[in-house]
Amino acid sequence: MLAVCLFEPEIPPNTGNIIRLCANTGSDLHLIEPLGFSLDEKSVKRSGLDYHDLTRVHLHTDWQTFRTAVPGRCIGLSTKGQQSHAEFQFAPGDLLLFGPETRGLPDHLRQTPAVDALVRIPMVPNNRSLNLSNAVAIVLYEAWRQLNFQGGH
Repeated sequence: MLAVCLFEPEIPPNTGNIIRLCANTGSDLHLIEPLGFSLDEKSVKRSGLDYHDLTRVHLHTDWQTFRTAVPGRCIGLSTKGQQSHAEFQFAPGDLLLFGPETRGLPDHLRQTPAVDALVRIPMVPNNRSLNLSNAVAIVLYEAWRQLNFQGGH
């Protein structure tokens, strides 16, 4: 199956929505600290933590701990990616890596060999990037579609 990884997420409702999204797609969710909120905040619960029993949420203290613990091909999402997510060939077990809402995926992660590919969501020029939970939904559903919605109905 696929997995979503949020590097230092900052906005509780986005993470809550992504928890709910992962529950509905059968995807694991990995959160890399520091988080910009507490996982027991009311806004996270309202947005999706009531789905915590339907998905697997893993907390990692830092990037290195995450990559040591979680093997697999890591696909970074960034406005600086050259290839569209729709052109990219996703595979079972792929890790979809997203950066924090206010900064995006940092240079050191975009350039590390631990990130196997860097893709983007097409947008019109000179616009701000998409909301994080919307971006995750777009890419996760495209990847899942390519895998014939394995595990879904």
